[in-house]
Amino acid sequence: VQLQASGGGLVQAGGSLRLSCVASGRSLTTYVMGWFRQAPGREREFVSAISSNGVSTQYADSVKGRFTISRDDAKNTVYLQMNSAKPEDTAVYNCAAKSLINFLTKYDSYVYRGQGTQVTVSS
Repeated sequence: VQLQASGGGLVQAGGSLRLSCVASGRSLTTYVMGWFRQAPGREREFVSAISSNGVSTQYADSVKGRFTISRDDAKNTVYLQMNSAKPEDTAVYNCAAKSLINFLTKYDSYVYRGQGTQVTVSS
């Protein structure tokens, strides 16, 4: 599975962005999908994850209530809707896939990891 994130850019604080993660090479229908981010000089951190059937979701406390993860298996795509963006959301965001719905916040537990997209939130 190859994953490619897109949709990043520059947004003002309080604004919105929708990130997309498109998969190629294999269907995503059986995979748990996660979003992670890494800001300059900081550790990569978990943002959100969604189960293979789309029923269960999990969010980092820092984005809960502002971000929404969703998936469209017909398009082999996972989305991250970012609302009420804050300057501290500035980071490179990437998506990842795993088979088991455990250790969702652990980046190393994801089998497939894609390239990221830069999100910059100006104050």
